[in-house]
Amino acid sequence: MARTEDEALLQRPARPEFLDSDPWRSLRILSEFVEGFDALAAVGPAVSVFGSARTRSDHRYYGQARELGRRLAEAGYAVITGGGPGIMEAANRGCQDGRGLSIGCNIELPMEQGLNPYIDLGVEFRYFFARKVMFVKYADAFVIFPGGYGTLDELFEALTLIQTHKVQDFPVILMGTDYWTGMIDWIRGSLLGEAAIDPEDVDLLRLTDDPEEAVTIIGAYSDKHRAAAAAVEPHTQPIAEEDVDRPSSKTEQGES
Repeated sequence: MARTEDEALLQRPARPEFLDSDPWRSLRILSEFVEGFDALAAVGPAVSVFGSARTRSDHRYYGQARELGRRLAEAGYAVITGGGPGIMEAANRGCQDGRGLSIGCNIELPMEQGLNPYIDLGVEFRYFFARKVMFVKYADAFVIFPGGYGTLDELFEALTLIQTHKVQDFPVILMGTDYWTGMIDWIRGSLLGEAAIDPEDVDLLRLTDDPEEAVTIIGAYSDKHRAAAAAVEPHTQPIAEEDVDRPSSKTEQGES
C-alpha cells in the first residue's frame, strides 16, 4: 500500500545527514550569536572572570574569586564567567553574595560541565568562538585567576585583540602573583627581550593578589580610561618602563 503524504511527513526518520553539513552548522552558529546578543544586550557594566574549573572550594583562589565577585557586584558590575565549577563558580557565587547579576556562558564539553548553581542568567554554547565573543563584547575588564590552557587562551586572546586594536583597550588583571610571575618573567625576558612585542603591548597587564585592588583598577579605567588610570595602583604593573630594553635605532632600521 502506498504511503500517504501525511504518513510520510509524520514518520520519524533516522538522523538526516544534512544536520551534520556545513550549511546547517552555519545556521546553528548564527543562532548562538543571536541568542547570546539577545540575552546580554542589556547587561550594563560587566567584568569577565576566568580561571580553572578544577579549583576546589577550600582553596585560597576560590576564596579570592568569591570576594572579587562580591566586590564587583557591590561596585555595580555584573560578573560574566564560563558558568562552570571552580573559579567560575566562586566568582558567580560572590556576585550573588553582593546582589549583582551573575552570568554564565556555558560550553558543551564531553567531560564537563553543567552550569553552577550561582547563575542568574545562563547562556549555552556549542562553539568556543561564539562564546568568546560574548566574554569580550560585554566586558569592561578581564580578571584572570590561575588556570590551564583554556584560561591562557582567554588571556592571550584578549591581549591580541587589544594589541591589534580590534577592541577598545581595557584592563587585564592577573590574580595570583606566585602563579603568574614565571609567565611575566618569560614575557619580559623573551618576548620583550627579542622585540617580538612592543612595551606598549603589556601596558594594560596588571598583577595582584588583592580583590579590592583589582576592583579599584577596573573602576579607574572605567572612569578615566587608559592614560589617567595608568597611575592607579602602579605597583601592580608587572612590567615597568625601566624593565624594558628598547631596541637601538640601528636595530629598528634592520642594521646589524
